[in-house]
Amino acid sequence: MKFETFVALRYLFALRKQSFISVISLFAVCGVALGVGALIVVIGVMNGFSTDLRDKILGVNAHVLVTSIRGGITDYERLAREAAEVPGVTGVTPFVYSEVMLSSRNGVKGVVLRGIDPESSKTVLSLSRDMVNGSILDLDNEEGKPGIIIGSELAKRLGLARGSEVNLLSPSGRSGAAGFTPKVRRFRVAGVFRTGMYEYDSSLGYVTIPAARKLLGFKGDIVSGLEISVNDVYNVDQISKNLRDRIGTFTVYVRNWQEMNANLFAALELEKSAMFIILAMIVLVGSFSIVTTLVMLVMQKTKDIAIFMSLGADESRIRRIFMLQGTFIGLVGTVAGYMIGIPVSLLLKKYQFIKLPSNVYPVDYLPVRLEALDLTVIGLAAFLLCFLATIYPARRAAALNPSDALRYE
Repeated sequence: MKFETFVALRYLFALRKQSFISVISLFAVCGVALGVGALIVVIGVMNGFSTDLRDKILGVNAHVLVTSIRGGITDYERLAREAAEVPGVTGVTPFVYSEVMLSSRNGVKGVVLRGIDPESSKTVLSLSRDMVNGSILDLDNEEGKPGIIIGSELAKRLGLARGSEVNLLSPSGRSGAAGFTPKVRRFRVAGVFRTGMYEYDSSLGYVTIPAARKLLGFKGDIVSGLEISVNDVYNVDQISKNLRDRIGTFTVYVRNWQEMNANLFAALELEKSAMFIILAMIVLVGSFSIVTTLVMLVMQKTKDIAIFMSLGADESRIRRIFMLQGTFIGLVGTVAGYMIGIPVSLLLKKYQFIKLPSNVYPVDYLPVRLEALDLTVIGLAAFLLCFLATIYPARRAAALNPSDALRYE
């Protein structure tokens, strides 16, 4: 063991004899540990919130949308075949989009209506995995009246269940002598889905594309656009560029999920950075306690420092003794912070005992996601702050004059 390490550890374990300094050291360790633990939990929650929100958005919406400035696409089958041949594309499905009024005996609610193809939508949307009652294949199996799949919050609000009948009022209608008459068609609830996002679960409904065309008064074989899924959501910019080169025209344009939700995820990233800076202040407070501990220790060990210098220890060795001691305190605090933050995060993730109001937040529980990069950055940042806190006391110790120190002892 090196001389500097031996002396630093000896001083560290001897702190229990100096009660006042040992208390300050304990506060330093606790400050660093609480800061690191809080950072791990909060950054884990921010990661979980961002990832969960992204997954829910990309489950209901596609990774890439192909739409037309003319309001509809007629040759969508050709475009779908060409899009499926682009590297990175895993699924393509047509859709029809509109807003209608849904009415039942228990009330009326505005609904975003989406016409889908039950077969091809399985490769693009998460609807089949989000079903809590029924199946998307039941949209085609309903006899007599066409089927509709609605969100769980919408079903709860209007008292609907599988088999219930509802009316859909389309904005397209006819003008007559009595004025404008909206088109009304009766549907049977074929299933209920739940995504966990109140916005979707309370205002979204799915029907088949032919049923949507008939309700909305579309003439001919036309859809609102194509929904496309990709194998790498973070490489969606390059895949979108390839799609634009392949199928993009002056009437058909391509947008991806990052472009459509740029402001939302930029705000989440900004919040994560702000929380990291704010909570790092707790670690900074702990590092100030390390400065106090080392300064008081230097004042108490003046004679020892003078003797070491008289025996031949140079300034760099004296400096390393106190830097190592402060670093050990920071290391213990950082490890203790990991031992606090990681178990708390795992408990939050497993048991989800903190519930959120679903009508206020986009998720109804507190999601947690721990990433190795974030854990590494948190540990390195805490360790760096503790190391920087040792520089001033160590330099003060190395600057002592041995003769002056021994003269006043």
